[in-house]
Amino acid sequence: MHGSFPQGESDRNDYEDDKRRRSTGVIALVIVALLVGGGYFLIVKLRAMARIQDCVMSGRTNCAPIDLGR
Repeated sequence: MHGSFPQGESDRNDYEDDKRRRSTGVIALVIVALLVGGGYFLIVKLRAMARIQDCVMSGRTNCAPIDLGR
């Protein structure tokens, strides 16, 4: 026996602790994935905006391509 708990009760508590740790780990992994994805999206958008700004600052007028939807 472990402590004052019968063996069955201790096993049940260990199972609940493991279950809680797994769900916490999955939630943390999802949050990290969302942060990485959001950071990547932000970098791509900022890089595109910087290219357009550099083009405009160099005096050109046809910097942003027009999407005709073909």
